Amino acid sequence: MGSGFSSFFGICNTPAGPPVTGLGDLPESVVGPVLGYLNPQEICGVAALNRAFRAASSADFVWELKLPENYKSIISRVFADDDKFGSNLCKKDIYARLSRANSIDGDTKKVWLHKGTGKPCVLISFNSLTITGIADRRYWSRIPTDESRFHSVAYLQQIWWFEVSGEVEFPFAVGTYSLSFRLQLGRTGRRFGRRVCNCDRIRGWDRKPVRFQLTTSNGQKAVSECNLTSPGMWNLYHVGNFVVEDSKVPMKVKFSMMQIDCTHTKGGLCVDSVLICPK
Repeated sequence: MGSGFSSFFGICNTPAGPPVTGLGDLPESVVGPVLGYLNPQEICGVAALNRAFRAASSADFVWELKLPENYKSIISRVFADDDKFGSNLCKKDIYARLSRANSIDGDTKKVWLHKGTGKPCVLISFNSLTITGIADRRYWSRIPTDESRFHSVAYLQQIWWFEVSGEVEFPFAVGTYSLSFRLQLGRTGRRFGRRVCNCDRIRGWDRKPVRFQLTTSNGQKAVSECNLTSPGMWNLYHVGNFVVEDSKVPMKVKFSMMQIDCTHTKGGLCVDSVLICPK
């Protein structure tokens, strides 16, 4: 659609012959509904065409179409410490602020609007999860890294009983959402400025698959199993999907991953976060 509109604008703005009425003469009430069919990037692009499009591209009724229907509930959750947030902002600025990765709950979670759908994404740090043995340095360690949005990950050295679980309650907009764990086999670092991966401690993940599951506060469930593969690479391991049908009620989602066969040890795994995003 973007390229089609660009061609249309180019033709209509090409001077030829006597002065005629052009797109610049269209009122905002006409231009605005047209912009409602464009995505945010395209709206910002056509704002440079002329004064009429520049004015319409900042109109509240245009950007309200791009915000989730329950954006006020999302604002209340994300900016809980700022009672006056949004009172002096236009809808375009509200969209811009929500599109950033905003930290909540003591920087253990980040929330932003998905560029394609305008629905919220939630990223949950390992610091907000319950991890068996995390307090015992014989099993786990926290290592700093620039490969995580939270600047550190949990690294499993060796353990018999592997279990990670967590939950989140958030006012998701109506739609279908996917939940995944972000994991990596091996511990990465830098050597002479190059990324390297230490795979010495990787063990046990090829013996039995990891079991993932999620449940929601309205009774939805999903279960999946898979072997962890591809050492040295961050992967999103899909747990399942859930559907939000009522954006007025915050959805509570519980999730976990486990490999509790105690016949062998597991090790060499980095746990970064859990990602929930719209499909």
